[in-house]
Parts: sequence; C-alpha cells; structure tokens
Amino acid sequence: MSSCYLADRFEILSGEPVIGGLHGATRHFHCPRCLSWMFTRPEGLDHIVNIRTTLLDAPPTEPPFIETYTSTALPWAKTGAKNSFAEFPPMEAYEPLIAAFARRQPV
Repeated sequence: MSSCYLADRFEILSGEPVIGGLHGATRHFHCPRCLSWMFTRPEGLDHIVNIRTTLLDAPPTEPPFIETYTSTALPWAKTGAKNSFAEFPPMEAYEPLIAAFARRQPV
C-alpha cells in the first residue's frame, strides 16, 4: 500500500535509495541494504511521490480512497478503498476522482 504526496513536500533525510528490478520511466526506489520497496516516482507525474505506507511514522488511519490493479490482487487482500479499478483508472476518471477526494466522498 502506498500514499501519494506532493514531491516538493518529500525529502530523503539520509542514505541513497537505489532503483529496484524494474528500470523503466517510472522509478521504484528501494533500500540499498535490504532492497525493500520504499517509494515510487511515476513517469510523467514529477509533482508526486508514492511512498510505501509502512515507512511512515504515522500512517493514515482511514481506509484508502482508491485502489488499483485489483485484477492481480490476492483474493484475501482487501483494502477497503471506496474506489476500485482492475488496473489504473481511465484518464477521464481522474478529474472526478480528484474532486471526490477533495470532498472525501466515493465516486
């Protein structure tokens, strides 16, 4: 699970993460020692960073607002997200999703 944050509010305080096994335009950063997935900088979305929720001192307590790639989820893995997509949402869904997130209501 990850949480999306504005990139200008994100800072690496120590260490130097490494790119994991996938070396595409979307960059997945990992701990160089244990290779745990830490955060992602999505291609074309330089203004955001997806941070693995388990890395946060105070992770969000409310259920996720959106979940993606449920088509590959394990049957018992449930997030409680109000908005669910088999893969990524279609581009036309992003504006309503952002508006609903701002209101914190399901689409």
